[in-house]
Amino acid sequence: MAVPIPSKGKRTNGIQRHEPAEQGFRLEYQGKKPVEEILATPPGLYTSNAADSTGDNRLYHGDNLAALATMAQDKTVTGKVKLVYIDPPFATAAAFESRTQKHAYDDHLVGPVFVEALRERLILIHRLLADDGSLYLHLDERMTFHMRLILDEIFGEKNFRNCITRKKCNPKNYTRKTYGNVADYILFYSKTDTYVWNRPIELWDEPRAEKEYQCVDDQGRRYKKVPVHAPGVRNGETGKPWRSKMPPPGKHWQYTPDKLEEMDAKGEIYWSPTGNPRRKIYLENSAGVPLQNIWMDMRDAHNQNIHITGYPTEKNPALLARIIEASSNPGDLVMDCYAGSGTTLAVASRLGRRWIGVDSSCEAIETILHRLKHGTKRMGDFVNGETKPTLLPLFSISDFTLFNEIKDETESVAPGTDGVSAGELLAIR
Repeated sequence: MAVPIPSKGKRTNGIQRHEPAEQGFRLEYQGKKPVEEILATPPGLYTSNAADSTGDNRLYHGDNLAALATMAQDKTVTGKVKLVYIDPPFATAAAFESRTQKHAYDDHLVGPVFVEALRERLILIHRLLADDGSLYLHLDERMTFHMRLILDEIFGEKNFRNCITRKKCNPKNYTRKTYGNVADYILFYSKTDTYVWNRPIELWDEPRAEKEYQCVDDQGRRYKKVPVHAPGVRNGETGKPWRSKMPPPGKHWQYTPDKLEEMDAKGEIYWSPTGNPRRKIYLENSAGVPLQNIWMDMRDAHNQNIHITGYPTEKNPALLARIIEASSNPGDLVMDCYAGSGTTLAVASRLGRRWIGVDSSCEAIETILHRLKHGTKRMGDFVNGETKPTLLPLFSISDFTLFNEIKDETESVAPGTDGVSAGELLAIR
């Protein structure tokens, strides 16, 4: 495997380079609006639902562009959101129904129209994020690469963190001449280079630990051997001889010679029969395996015992728990403006985060309200009949407010609200 050598400067091969002030690519298409025009999007007007109006978490029923524009004028939200996860339509040019055959949403925007609609919302999301906040955008292979360029424009290429590949389902027996499509993708960006990060790990199991840590010392402690050198030449102490040995060509010691002596005295250095030093890394000092960017263990519902709502494209709660725990802390504000079945909101609540959800679909809002009150049920129950639902732990239906969008001036409003903004409604309460 090739290992890059850190460099303090760029190689020019004698050619003088004239770098532009701003690096990176841009995606150009017809209908692309100026950022200033998008930031000036008129806010929506909302009424609070009398039956669900006793908590600080927010659920908006209406167009998410208007809701985001409303929140962009709300000082309690703008610059305060620590994590946004969104799973928007995937530009499939299709309509989706729930398992009960109710219309859920239309996914009819494709091509440049899809890109621009999502870009408008991402620009407002960027405004809402805290300086140490992060965005996770969930897409499939149709538009992931287009939106990578858009996100580079909005967040800056340097704030791209990962493109996570997720195995979404079991293998498929395709009849057409392609590889089976079992993956989708999550683009992870931070607003700045200082962001909330609780590094996720996978716990060791015995077979994996024995394979990784193959050596056992005389005390029965399992360990592995790793090099004590690293790529790159150094002119300081780590580039000097240790025990009359120089580091390998093009490399340097990971530690100064006096530190290596100290480690050797503690028995932390393994000497090969040919006299080459290696460092001992003990299993007991490892909390687990740092998570990588390919997630094989986060499939969506795939058997009859998994509990779901029945909303189409519903995501695995464990997937959201992983993201929420990695990129936010208890008490932080989490947002999902394509809330769908409410998985993000339910998991955020269970993990002690505050949340904001938005969706324009009546079926989505009904699903979310039912989920928060009654929980989910086994996937098989949609076929075999009703059973007692599994209630969500540590959650009460009373800790959020539902805001319904007023779509025109003639629409009636809830008594006492006068059709004010969501931020004003919260201030009134």
